[in-house]
Amino acid sequence: MSYTTVPGLATKYLVKVAGSGAAQINKGSTGTLHATGVVQETGKKFWSTKDPGQKPFTCKYGVGQLIKGWDMGCIGMKLGEVRELIIPGNEGYGRDGFPAWGIPANATLVFTLECLSIQ
Repeated sequence: MSYTTVPGLATKYLVKVAGSGAAQINKGSTGTLHATGVVQETGKKFWSTKDPGQKPFTCKYGVGQLIKGWDMGCIGMKLGEVRELIIPGNEGYGRDGFPAWGIPANATLVFTLECLSIQ
């Protein structure tokens, strides 16, 4: 298995479980995903929708509502697909990091995402 680079970015993805059907996340689509995020440099999980009290994450993709690597790295996901994203610091939280979640400056983020629905 090899990683694919997201067009125009340094973010890469690997399809771990193929999705099905014709529907896919496109620019402007709303998708609901399970997500788990880890700081690559430390191995520390900073967030998971599968943790107690959390819910799947829903947003509109490809329109700038998220960090760039995630926003564009989900384009093309199909229903049921599990995808791993590797997002370099400049396409994640950048030089500011996200201290509240323990994400240091310029951290590389690894997200495991599962597509639950597409609208």
